[in-house]
Amino acid sequence: MTASGERFDPSAMTAAHKTLKLGSKVRVTNPSSGESVTVRINDRGPYIGGRCLDLSRAAFAKIGNTNAGHMRVRYEVLAR
Repeated sequence: MTASGERFDPSAMTAAHKTLKLGSKVRVTNPSSGESVTVRINDRGPYIGGRCLDLSRAAFAKIGNTNAGHMRVRYEVLAR
């Protein structure tokens, strides 16, 4: 279960953030490729130092190689 009360779906375009309001829409961009994806914040985290977002597998795959495990991103809050 996520902090929003919904079951986690790795195929959904969602992400976790420590403080953004649940339901916020965020554009996440991989600066290396220029690829971006819009996600909905539905959970809290990540709880690893230096990380700002935890993307679902599907969202990560849209902008990067999931085998990498993590990547640098830029993000912009579109709606709260």
